[in-house]
Amino acid sequence: MNKIRKPVSGSGTQSLADRYRSGGNTRSNNVRNIPKPAEPNRKILKQGAPDFQLLVLTFILVGFGILMVFSASSSLTFTSERFSYDSMYFTKRHIIFAVLGLVAMFFAMRAHYSKYKKWFAPFFLVTIVMLVAVLLIGDKINGARSWIKLPAGASLQPSEFAKLAVILYLSALIAKKGERFRDLRTGYIPVMLIVGLVAGLIMLQPDLGSCMILVATAGLIIYTGGASVKHIFASVALLVLGAALVFGVDSLFSHDSAEKGDSGYRMGRIETFLDPFADPRGTGYNMIQSLTAIGQGGFSGSGFGQSIQKLHYLPNPYNDFIFSVIGEEFGFVGTTLFLLAYAYFIIRGIWLSLRCPDIFGTLVGVGIMGMFAIQAFINIGGVTNTIPLTGVPLPFISYGGTSLVVMMLSMGIMLSISRETHRALAEQQASGSDRNTRRQSISMRMK
Repeated sequence: MNKIRKPVSGSGTQSLADRYRSGGNTRSNNVRNIPKPAEPNRKILKQGAPDFQLLVLTFILVGFGILMVFSASSSLTFTSERFSYDSMYFTKRHIIFAVLGLVAMFFAMRAHYSKYKKWFAPFFLVTIVMLVAVLLIGDKINGARSWIKLPAGASLQPSEFAKLAVILYLSALIAKKGERFRDLRTGYIPVMLIVGLVAGLIMLQPDLGSCMILVATAGLIIYTGGASVKHIFASVALLVLGAALVFGVDSLFSHDSAEKGDSGYRMGRIETFLDPFADPRGTGYNMIQSLTAIGQGGFSGSGFGQSIQKLHYLPNPYNDFIFSVIGEEFGFVGTTLFLLAYAYFIIRGIWLSLRCPDIFGTLVGVGIMGMFAIQAFINIGGVTNTIPLTGVPLPFISYGGTSLVVMMLSMGIMLSISRETHRALAEQQASGSDRNTRRQSISMRMK
């Protein structure tokens, strides 16, 4: 009589998020185990407070980024007519973008994260339109057509919005499908088609770094959502095979000098990764200067603003290679402290996401923090020659308007998720306190 509901499946078919929230317990869903409804007179919190540690760490990272952009760019702009001999040229623009990002983060944090489940569709469609538009009217810089020019000398990079759009889209789709997501035909393939569409549009620019971040973040969300491991491994194998075919065909059939130059540029990065000193004045120059900067930092660094490599030796020291400047100016000690703070920032966000009572919030939070971690790894790994250099900004630190605004907008959504997590934890504590009070009252009456 009790078993009127279908028992839940074992832990082997649960998603990572479900197993983490349940603590590994798998109770049968019979009538005895149905939780009692909440007390009618119990106070229910509408929304909790944003996580204080995560909020403070965000401000610290953004503030540190402003200081490092000033340190890395002031000497270059002060001596350049192109930047009107203004030592604060990039710093002032970076502060403006930080303020815009702060406003976006505040409004995203104030809205309940569940609203993004309704807003993701128009945001995703607008992002697709921008990705198509940049291929038609975008400016080609450093071999990639990734920016749309805006008035007042500003520019927009649609691939940055694409990362957040895919996170919201996949999270909403997986949460809606539920157990059907584990089915290959009706669940997994439709999700992978979405990822393939966006990744393909980004690769047409081409922007390998952003494409890698998007695909890796999508894979993390798909795994957290409970996809079959064999489906994931099959997708990775197809991805590697497809990338190898694309690069091979591109190298064989590049006829004009522009196409050969782009293909040679990509192959040059791989050759530089294998041996940066093979061509010290050509393809290996940037990497050698980056490694020199980090090596000159030594144990304690040369001091804030005292970097030598940023003075026309290191390319883009305020953007792609800003971590090399950090290594030179703060040394092993400062770099270690920075990496520890960044790691705690990521871990704290994932911890809060996994404790969110809603699967959509968990997937969005894991996707956002995973995006930060993956992009930071690709940037730091590239400038230290741990992996091939792809040229992506270091989140919250590097100069870059669209990147900083989107990162802070994403952080606002993450803080909104943390508010729901804290609300749920407060309710659990209140419920436990009520039970303890009732037990004490009963024991007192028995005495």
